[in-house]
Amino acid sequence: MITKISDSFSTYLPTGCRLCHKGAKMVLFITGLCQKDCFYCPVSEQRRNKDVIFINERPVESDENILQEAHSMNALGTGITGGEPLLVLQRVLDWIRLLKKNLGRSHHIHMYTAQSPDKVILQDLKSAGLDEIRFHPPQHLWDRMAHSTFAGSVTWAKQLGMKVGLEIPCIHKANCIVPFAQECNIFLNLNELEFSVTNATALKERGYSLLDDELSSAAGSRDIGLDIMEQYPNVQFNFCSSGFKDTVQLRKRLLRTADITARTFDETTQDGTLYYGVITGDIKEIISLMRHLGVPEDLYSPIGARVELGWWVLEDIAKKVIDRFESYYEECYPTYGKMVVERVPLTIDSMNIK
Repeated sequence: MITKISDSFSTYLPTGCRLCHKGAKMVLFITGLCQKDCFYCPVSEQRRNKDVIFINERPVESDENILQEAHSMNALGTGITGGEPLLVLQRVLDWIRLLKKNLGRSHHIHMYTAQSPDKVILQDLKSAGLDEIRFHPPQHLWDRMAHSTFAGSVTWAKQLGMKVGLEIPCIHKANCIVPFAQECNIFLNLNELEFSVTNATALKERGYSLLDDELSSAAGSRDIGLDIMEQYPNVQFNFCSSGFKDTVQLRKRLLRTADITARTFDETTQDGTLYYGVITGDIKEIISLMRHLGVPEDLYSPIGARVELGWWVLEDIAKKVIDRFESYYEECYPTYGKMVVERVPLTIDSMNIK
């Protein structure tokens, strides 16, 4: 049965993907170090070939950072990625154990690797609690997987009871890997090829171009996925589009996070962002004004050199603050760092509109 969500399509979704579809999966970027040099790698300059760690947008300096992020979105699972996770194997094992111990055995963990680990490493991963492994073989092996070291890794991982799959970008010759996935009875996850700052030059040199001016998708990538699904209707297959990641997966994670972290006065938008008002200036003077105007304490909060409050509260008291303080409406992501999406200054013209 073919399932279509947004512009993605699939005949099979592994557990890791199902949780992503719900916005319930964290991404543990465990290192930017990697021995490969894939031309399509989209990892940013800030992370690429650097031993840095992030859990979603949050930098990781301790175990507590990982658990804080998990609780902020009530995460049901974690995807471990990089770089190459197996270059920091002990770190991988330690944090798999941490997640399972603190979030429960049902917390689903999958990992991506471009290596073909031996049975000892796979046994260690399984014993730590890894549920699903996704192999990312180099492009030159796609048409001879059965004769590569990945064949043994796939067999051993299956014997150990892990869910096993292949995950590659949906580019020319991706169809060459499908017979191996079908023969081994493992799933195939194809990601729509995307342009990024770090891979744009390499993609253009190989003849790839943007699908349109609004998305980062490469022209032709989706068509390759459709051709593979038509040619191999019985393979366990999923095509994950660039648009799906932005419009569905991210939005659902933001909504999930906002539901947990939003304050009394934050309004959650349909995109999962938070909307509220801001007054900047002398904090003591602003708080004194709030009290004088009878604004309930749960509808405003002093943060640094400003007071954040319900947008409707700011609208109600606009005439009292517009000549005394710089004020504006603000929209931000509910994630770590609260990245600001937009600020709209409070003006005479804006006083009666949201």
